[in-house]
Amino acid sequence: MSERVSLLRHLTQAAQDGRLDPALALVVQQIGAASREIAAALARAALADVLGAVDSANASGETQKKLDVLANDAFLHALPWTGAVAGIASEELDGTYRVPGARGGYLVLVDPLDGSSNIDVNVSVGSIFSILRAPDGAVGLANDDFLQPGSRQVLAGFTAYGPATVMVLSFGHGVQGFTLDPASGEFLLTQPDMRIPERTSEYAINASNQRWWQPPVQRYVAECMAGKDGPRERDFNMRWVGSMVADVYRLLTRGGIFMYPRDTKDPAKPGKLRLMYEANPIGYVVEQAGGLASTGYERILDIRPEKVHQRVAVILGSREEVERVVAYHREG
Repeated sequence: MSERVSLLRHLTQAAQDGRLDPALALVVQQIGAASREIAAALARAALADVLGAVDSANASGETQKKLDVLANDAFLHALPWTGAVAGIASEELDGTYRVPGARGGYLVLVDPLDGSSNIDVNVSVGSIFSILRAPDGAVGLANDDFLQPGSRQVLAGFTAYGPATVMVLSFGHGVQGFTLDPASGEFLLTQPDMRIPERTSEYAINASNQRWWQPPVQRYVAECMAGKDGPRERDFNMRWVGSMVADVYRLLTRGGIFMYPRDTKDPAKPGKLRLMYEANPIGYVVEQAGGLASTGYERILDIRPEKVHQRVAVILGSREEVERVVAYHREG
């Protein structure tokens, strides 16, 4: 078997070929370092007594887990020293964090521990990251500087912490998957060109919200449930982990559609997931892998954000299935 390519070597080669800014490569290496720290903390969580919640809520009003705080700290410690990061926005921060004295060219948005409600029951969780260009010189950096549409991302990805720790990333040249080698502590390239099959027979959605779904989603799921006796003329499987990174990693590897649509449960909320550090980076990866990412009404990466913690409906995955759901939304 040929020698595996390390994340460092992959990034170095991309920088030498002119496909990646060397400063950005350094940021990604530090995201890898934070991911290794988080993976180790998760593996020892029960032994180190860091399971359970803390007496606080994050910027979205959700109860924080002890490991949410630990994961957030891992990113805040790993990224600033690179000199390439001007500011950081996180699900766990009320505002944005300007790196002291920084004149770096990049902004990092991160969900440090996606799916953290699953931690205590030993279900896969993950970290999601998005990187944008900072204003020139990053002098006077403000919250509004982060409010860029997802199409302006220069790099995005996620790390899934499961039976193996896998980092999936894209810097606009396809999607690559790297698996953490516990022996060497390195991320090694295991999936060099991830592509989502256009056609699939799996869908992921939280069925407990069915009574609040809008008619287009009700129609789509009903057709899937009817199987080969219905209009789709084939059987479908429903899968739902409850950690976005786990559900998305599955559809990247074998196809599928992931939906967290807008519903009537809380009409004031346009969706459950956050645009800037969940929907945009995952949408970027999915599109780079040949899929589509939509709210049902518009392309996620085209949305002009209004605030860092903005929520949005999410429908993404295999092209053929997303196009069908979008068509149902257009029909009303």
